[in-house]
Amino acid sequence: MTAGRYVARIVEVPEHGIRLEPADGSVAPDQPTEVNLLGMAVALALGAAGYRHHAEMRDPELQTLDALLSGDTTMPWSAGDGPDGTAYIVCELNDGRPTCEVRPSAD
Repeated sequence: MTAGRYVARIVEVPEHGIRLEPADGSVAPDQPTEVNLLGMAVALALGAAGYRHHAEMRDPELQTLDALLSGDTTMPWSAGDGPDGTAYIVCELNDGRPTCEVRPSAD
């Protein structure tokens, strides 16, 4: 996996879930395995921060991990017990396994 950072603002889309808005300079992987690993790390961080899976089912044709990471689609997650106000997903793209967390700022 390419070293770097993936940072995105978490945008609530009422009744549909969340959309990630990547920050300038964010690095998203392009290899399928790396995309899957980053997607899993994002999901784990969202769950740890209190986000919950929305009742709306995901459309697998449109709501892909590539589209989520590029900010082109919403995914069925809601804030639940998550943070109030602006939140960011911040991921360190380490060799082998990305690590992500939800933070109040992009720093």
